[in-house]
Amino acid sequence: MALTLEESAELASDITLRGRIKMAALKYAEYLLNQPTNTPAINTMRKWAMDTQRSPDTRAQELQPLVVMDTAVQDAGAEITDPALQGTVETVVNDSF
Repeated sequence: MALTLEESAELASDITLRGRIKMAALKYAEYLLNQPTNTPAINTMRKWAMDTQRSPDTRAQELQPLVVMDTAVQDAGAEITDPALQGTVETVVNDSF
């Protein structure tokens, strides 16, 4: 069952979820920085990754509303598992490349 708009708004500013998103983004940044140089869009990916490592709190705050709107988060709310949240963060980031 999807969250209401009010529940989504609350989750979009939830500090605990933001911390989890930050850690997922940092994990993905490390992964992206280790990709081969011939990977399509690698320069864009590496710039995103380096910016994320420099300012992880800012990146998490930027990602949070988009992450909350993802179906997996809408279905699970704050109880989303770490693996599911990691996948959601990666999907949101990949949509920006």
